[in-house]
Amino acid sequence: MPQTRTASHPTAADAPSPEWRQAPDRRAHRPAKAPRLTVLSGPSAVGKSTVVAHLRKAHPEIWHSVSVTTRRPRPGEIHGMHYFFTDDAGFDKLVANNELLEWAQFVGNRYGTPRQPVLDRLAAGVPTLLEIDLQGARQVRAAMPEALQVFLAPPSWEELVRRLTGRGTEPPEVVEQRLAAGRVELAAEPEFDVTLVNTSVEDVARELLSLMGLS
Repeated sequence: MPQTRTASHPTAADAPSPEWRQAPDRRAHRPAKAPRLTVLSGPSAVGKSTVVAHLRKAHPEIWHSVSVTTRRPRPGEIHGMHYFFTDDAGFDKLVANNELLEWAQFVGNRYGTPRQPVLDRLAAGVPTLLEIDLQGARQVRAAMPEALQVFLAPPSWEELVRRLTGRGTEPPEVVEQRLAAGRVELAAEPEFDVTLVNTSVEDVARELLSLMGLS
């Protein structure tokens, strides 16, 4: 059975750049025990990116994998920082060359995790975090069963709907697709090792740090 942890207050499209293939700095943080891969998953708009950004601001030694996507950039998103943006042909090539640790299609777009950077960071002893969807988390579980799988849940379904509809960055039909996917993702929560309920970004980040052995 997965362990459930609730954060405090429980009531309430260029082609992918070659920079991902650069070797990690082996002088970086190297804990006494080699870290295992940590996977953070959960429904769209649950706050995964916000939690990861907060986590890495305080602990920049954590390496966060940048995904490849065929989705068009949203305002403010930077190629190579938020995503590696590519087209369908570029993504097809990555899949054919087995360059992705996992990949999935979500509301009409494809997302994937470049394989080699993850393996390089883990080999170098760098704490490594993937922020991916349910399909991707399942693929990583099959490929790397030793990885810690963490599910980020909303305080309630109503709060998830509020967050998703409040974005204002996508048309109604895409929002409906994301809500439908969210129902499926929430039902898969028991598949994960740990559940964190996102009632507070700071508290969830602290819990995640503890799970990664970095608190």
